[in-house]
Amino acid sequence: MAITSHLLQGPRVVIRHVRRQDYDELTALAQDSAEMLRRWLGAREKTVEPFKSYLERSGQPSHEGLVICLRGSGAIVGGVNINNIARGTLQSGTLGYTSYASTTGRGYMTEGLGLVVQFAFGPLALHRLEANIQPDNTSSLNLVRRLGFQREGYSTAFQYVNGEWRDHERWAITAEMARTAGQLTNFPHSSASEKEGSPPARRP
Repeated sequence: MAITSHLLQGPRVVIRHVRRQDYDELTALAQDSAEMLRRWLGAREKTVEPFKSYLERSGQPSHEGLVICLRGSGAIVGGVNINNIARGTLQSGTLGYTSYASTTGRGYMTEGLGLVVQFAFGPLALHRLEANIQPDNTSSLNLVRRLGFQREGYSTAFQYVNGEWRDHERWAITAEMARTAGQLTNFPHSSASEKEGSPPARRP
């Protein structure tokens, strides 16, 4: 199905908000990728009720649920969440993302996550994004490094995954860092006071 309401587009992919109609496609992708993702995400429920809860959460001001899609066909090739969005003097969010087995290794996530960074620091008017990654998830570490994230620290027993509390590395990028890397040429700089006084527009 072709994309008709994307937020940003790159040479090969676009990003848009997740929607109810994505359930079947996302469920199939998750099933096909279960072995690849289980080590990092653990077992996930694939019934419609958790998906409805996810959509409700994504509709709140503190969360953004996005998908990365191919420009031509609209096929989903990745999922991205911006969680724990804090406004006021922080203007920050926590990044989570998922690739899928059928399209991994083609650079779609690098391009798509770059668009998410632009969206976060542009229309969403955030100032900082943080990503917490397990130390042996080399592909994910390389992904954020390519996008200009910097390692800030190490969090012991950070998240409960597959029956154990897992350590994570903490990586982050700010709007200034992204601008220096040339990722924000299309968006003007906004001060903290401007962000606090003018909240970004939400999806319809």
